[in-house]
Amino acid sequence: MDWLAFISETEDRIARLGRRAPELFKGFSTMSRAAKREDALSEKTKEFIALGIGISTRCDSCIGFHARSLARLRATEEEVTEVVEMAAYMGGGPSIAYGAKALEAFAQFKAQQDCDSVS
Repeated sequence: MDWLAFISETEDRIARLGRRAPELFKGFSTMSRAAKREDALSEKTKEFIALGIGISTRCDSCIGFHARSLARLRATEEEVTEVVEMAAYMGGGPSIAYGAKALEAFAQFKAQQDCDSVS
């Protein structure tokens, strides 16, 4: 799966929905900012949690968005693997399958992030 293209297409679909339902997106944006603020937990820790939830709920879009955020936040493959392990422990076989997707997505976004850093 090409995660970069998948997330780009997903963002396009979400943007179209956002134009049709601006009040919904205004509220979601407010909730997102509140949840992501750094307080007792760092943004990176919160993204690890979000990735684990994305895996356990079998949400490809969630996996892509949070894997991309973790690449931006300079998470390591080892850290992401531990998130996958916890999600698999809590969610069994389906979480193992979606955890493998999460590692693939993270690797693609990390490679892009590394290329962007060199440029």
